[in-house]
Amino acid sequence: MAEVSIRANIAGASTARSATTGLALGVLLAVSFSHLMNDLVQSLIPAIYPILKSAFSLDFGQIGLITLVFQLTASLLQPVVGLYTDRRPMPFSLAIGMGFSLLGLVLLAFAWSFATLLIAVAFVGCGSSVFHPESSRVARMASGGRYGLAQSLFQVGGNTGAALGPPLAALIILPHGQRSVAWFSVAALMGMVVLYRVGIWYRARRSATASTSGFALPSPLLSSRKLMLSALILTVLMFSKAFYTASFTSYYTFYLIDKFHVSVRESQLYLFLFSGAVAAGALIGGPVGDRFGRKFVIWFSILGVFPFTFALPYADLFWTAVLTVPIGMIMASAFSAILVYAQELVPGRVGTVSGIFFGVAFGLGGLGAGVLGAVADHTSIRFVYEICAYLPLLGLLAAFLPHGERRGAPAKSH
Repeated sequence: MAEVSIRANIAGASTARSATTGLALGVLLAVSFSHLMNDLVQSLIPAIYPILKSAFSLDFGQIGLITLVFQLTASLLQPVVGLYTDRRPMPFSLAIGMGFSLLGLVLLAFAWSFATLLIAVAFVGCGSSVFHPESSRVARMASGGRYGLAQSLFQVGGNTGAALGPPLAALIILPHGQRSVAWFSVAALMGMVVLYRVGIWYRARRSATASTSGFALPSPLLSSRKLMLSALILTVLMFSKAFYTASFTSYYTFYLIDKFHVSVRESQLYLFLFSGAVAAGALIGGPVGDRFGRKFVIWFSILGVFPFTFALPYADLFWTAVLTVPIGMIMASAFSAILVYAQELVPGRVGTVSGIFFGVAFGLGGLGAGVLGAVADHTSIRFVYEICAYLPLLGLLAAFLPHGERRGAPAKSH
């Protein structure tokens, strides 16, 4: 009964919190735009590795160290930031975080040594760590109770930015060199301006909520053991999603070139098709979760993609392109559902939960790229897709998640 009553416990808090405002679409679009700017900036780092390798005579070990520093600062710090801001909300920390990214970009453009490169990517990573937990909180505050929709709008901005980074780097940075990285500081500066305005709304929203509600944040109604089990299952599901996604973001172009002998330009077009499908899936997953329940989306988005991933390694070029669309859409719909589901299991800890899951997603993606690269080196790039095809079967573990939702429940109870 405790599991079933999770929704009722959250409903009281949600109703009180949303009493002063409905869906703040302008704020949601602002944080989605800022997410685009943030992920655009961070996606430039791996995109310019060839330039940095040549300019500083780096070996692959040093390239790996750059990646490690960036991933550590961009993933491991996020739960710490989320935990701190849950206790002491900081409305203008979003603009400050984007300021870190701005400093990192400028330093990256004019770096004069390998150590400077490491400091630059650490700044960008720290900016990302500050941005994600607090912006996810703002998205939830602006949702008017439609939490899945809000997270989807927020997430699609990041997916779009990550997709735009590499082609923009190819068009601007590769022809003009390392110092042209500074041109992208305009994106970070735009993000700072938008986030400053969001911070003003955030501060006013907190004041209005504090003056109209005196409730205490609800405590988790699951036992510690069941809560840990749920967190473990959600992490495993994130693992399956992150590893399979890493096989596309890092190695899909190599797979197409190796198997179908397409040109580099053609392979990039196919990758862009997958990225577009991911953005569409991220946008769809949240509203579907609002309507039919998070657990339904989690089930479908991970386990439901299996027939397509299983068929992919045996398809010709045409059907490979066709299959990547449902794979990208269905799998991408999982993240918003998983994040909102976790937030509802631990109400009142939006920053901590967001920081953990954004950090886990980013960290597992980097780990997946490394592991799958090693597998490809020792076997073949085709074998990577043959074994990754079975990762969605881990979605069966969703059966053990607690039933904290009811299909068709009112939006405000989410």
